[in-house]
Amino acid sequence: MTQSSSATGSGRTPGKMSRRGGKSSGPEPYDFRRPTKLSREHVRTLQIAYETFARQHATLLTTSLRAVSQVSLISIEQLTYDEYISGLSSPTIVAMFTIDPLPGTAILEFSLSTAMACIDHMLGGPGGPQPQRPLSDIETPLLHGLIERTLGELRYAFEGIVALRPEMTTIEYNPQFAQAGATSDAVIVSSFEMRVGTEECVATICLPFGSIFPKLHGERGDAILTDAQRLAREAAYRNVVAGLEGAPIEVAVRFQPVRMHPADLIGLRPGDVVPLAHTTSTPLAVTTADITFAYAVPGAQGNRMACLVVPNPQPGQRPTRRPSGQLGQKNRAEETSR
Repeated sequence: MTQSSSATGSGRTPGKMSRRGGKSSGPEPYDFRRPTKLSREHVRTLQIAYETFARQHATLLTTSLRAVSQVSLISIEQLTYDEYISGLSSPTIVAMFTIDPLPGTAILEFSLSTAMACIDHMLGGPGGPQPQRPLSDIETPLLHGLIERTLGELRYAFEGIVALRPEMTTIEYNPQFAQAGATSDAVIVSSFEMRVGTEECVATICLPFGSIFPKLHGERGDAILTDAQRLAREAAYRNVVAGLEGAPIEVAVRFQPVRMHPADLIGLRPGDVVPLAHTTSTPLAVTTADITFAYAVPGAQGNRMACLVVPNPQPGQRPTRRPSGQLGQKNRAEETSR
């Protein structure tokens, strides 16, 4: 696939194949109001995800349309939303979708002629030149289904960055009607060479910069969170703590376990006495999920059995177990309260 570039370039008209040339040797514009830029490391992270998406998307198109399809990454750029929208032709397919749990709206855009060719292939047609018109009531659900499966491949490709749950909201034919952000908002635009049969175009994916940029930092602690993300994280933490505090947990008070031969177990009868490898001076183990988290001594509270939690015994105070094969039995007390 073509290597991606993080340089900000001029707008382009989708639906016609175009290749950006090399970087100009002249000066490049820099907006001091938006000093944050994608670093080479960030671009590489996105490139890996988008190349995975391109491979998966090409496979999806080939198997779904039964036509040879190719998708390859061209470039990754940081633009403003106005610059991105201004570079799109009309009419075109502008599919807007949410990117939960991240805030904002993203865009999947490709030419209308390519969309018509995809629908023609799905209906058993040969593809070829297509009319430039809005989709009919029969064609719209077919395109919706194809885009939803495409978003599923995008979710798979971004699993290494963030667990997205993309869901399509609406489709517009005029980019000026797509209200996915303010004109000055920074966005990350990735361009793909998309070929379905004989139809070719340049498809784009537009992600809100403020939503995806913190996730590109990986596990580093210097990631910048928006107010909405910070509030969502704090609310999730409170919900987890509240849920754990109210969750019922089975707690058992146990004697030290000993081993018995199968013959000894079979021979047990009511009234038999089984000695335990547990001295009266050794506290019992308080366990949950086979994990010992405290020690206690048995007792009673009213007419119910209870136990009193005591400090953990020192390793030298615990008695040694009896040799294997000696009669014994593991006893469990009822659920206790402190």
